[in-house]
Amino acid sequence: MAVKIRLQRHGKKNFAFFHIVVADTRAPRDGRFIEQIGSYNPNTNPATVVLNFERALAWLNVGAQPTLTAKRILSYEGVLLAKHLEGGVKKGALTQEQADAKLAAWKAEKAAKINAKKEGLSKEAAAAYKAAVEAEAKVNQERAEAIAKRKAEAEEAARAAAEAAAAEAAAQAAEAEETPAE
Repeated sequence: MAVKIRLQRHGKKNFAFFHIVVADTRAPRDGRFIEQIGSYNPNTNPATVVLNFERALAWLNVGAQPTLTAKRILSYEGVLLAKHLEGGVKKGALTQEQADAKLAAWKAEKAAKINAKKEGLSKEAAAAYKAAVEAEAKVNQERAEAIAKRKAEAEEAARAAAEAAAAEAAAQAAEAEETPAE
C-alpha cells in the first residue's frame, strides 16, 4: 500500500484551509485518511501551519511520500531537515547532540525570520493607518476651509444686501422728504 502525506481541502469557496493527512494514494482527496498530522491555513499572513512534528517525522521514516505542497510545508517546519540529520546520525557523520543543536539553531533562525516578518507587517499596517489618518485630516481641513469660505462669502453677500437695502431705504426716505416739499 502506497502512503502519501497530502493536503485535504476544507472551508468555503475562495477561503480554503487544509488538513495535513497521511492517506492511501487510492483514497479520494477529501476522503478516507489514515492519520491527521496537522493543518495549514494560507488565509493568514504569514500562513499558519500547525504540525505534529514527531508524527510527520515518523511517517517519513516509514516511507510515506509527501506531495509537492506537503513537502514544502514539511520543509518549512523543519521535518525534512530533521530526517536528513537523522540519516547523518545513523551513518555516524555526527552525533545526536550535534544534530539536535543544528535543528534547534535552524528553528531559532526560522522563528526570528517569522517574527521579523510579523513585525514588518504590523509596522506597514501602522504606517498605512497613520498615512490614512493624515490624509483624512487634510481632507477635513480643506472641507472646513471651504465651508468657512462659503460662510464668509454668504455673510459678505448678506451684509452687502443689507447695506444696499439700507441705502435704498435711505434713498426712498430722502425722496419721500423731497416730494412733499414741492
